[in-house]
Amino acid sequence: MGLTAGDVDRFEAARPRLAAIAYRLLGSAAEAEDAVQETFLRWQAADVPAIEVPEAWLTRVLTNVCRNQLGSARARRETYVGQWLPEPLLAGDPMLGPADTAEQRESVSYAILTLMERLSPNERAVYVLRAAFDYPHREIADILDITEAASQQLFHRARQHVAVGRARAQVDSAAARRVVEEFLAAASTGQTEPLVRLLTADAIAIGDGGGKVPARAKAFEGAVAVAKFLWGLFRPGQAKRDLVGGAPDVYLWTANDEPAIVAVVDGRVIAVMCLEVTVDGIAAVRNQVNPDKLRRATAHWATVDHGKPLFTAF
Repeated sequence: MGLTAGDVDRFEAARPRLAAIAYRLLGSAAEAEDAVQETFLRWQAADVPAIEVPEAWLTRVLTNVCRNQLGSARARRETYVGQWLPEPLLAGDPMLGPADTAEQRESVSYAILTLMERLSPNERAVYVLRAAFDYPHREIADILDITEAASQQLFHRARQHVAVGRARAQVDSAAARRVVEEFLAAASTGQTEPLVRLLTADAIAIGDGGGKVPARAKAFEGAVAVAKFLWGLFRPGQAKRDLVGGAPDVYLWTANDEPAIVAVVDGRVIAVMCLEVTVDGIAAVRNQVNPDKLRRATAHWATVDHGKPLFTAF
């Protein structure tokens, strides 16, 4: 028996929430879309009138699809060229999902998505469903087919892992923006000393080129090393312009509810640099330059009023 128009409408109403859950679970918008589509196919094949609580059924199916994907994704990432970073989502992208509470905003931050790679599939699922979507442990236990006590234990463990990785206190968005503005000004002048002062002593810089764009396989560590890398990154050069197809326009933006620098050439997003700003300074610079992970950002960029760039690099 095929789906009725009402069945399709019910699924479409749930799609934004499902996509937001899947993105947090997988760290990839493209993989999240695949998981949502697989959930729809299972909805299409199900005896929908017999499903008592469609929202719970869809969440259960989606979460288990994502858990299966996480297992295969980890195997793929073992052979990934260079550093692996999540796919960034620019401000306003509906896949970012709810942002009403601090927990919801933090759960989609680039820093947390990166930290969640350390979690087991079950830990990640419990953390996302509880912290970002406020599911009670009783419902999470039903979704994952575990006991309520196990759900609580997994959440406690996941939150501890995340807390260890986020030991420094974060700053509010206005203060973070001011720090990033100073960071951009220093990076564009080529002076490393101001950059060093803005970075924490143990700052790191990571780039994900996916083997398609040059990116160092090992992270830069320490304020001086990161500052020198950033100066080299922003330093003008014809070879860089040739590599990216022109001189990039640089914008101060927001990605995954954190300050970000977006570089654009002829309407194409070529880099999204997410900055982890703490009370002690910028603790991490995570630069996504893999073109496969910037397609959604480019499509979204075309729909927003981004104004004039701060400057043109290279």
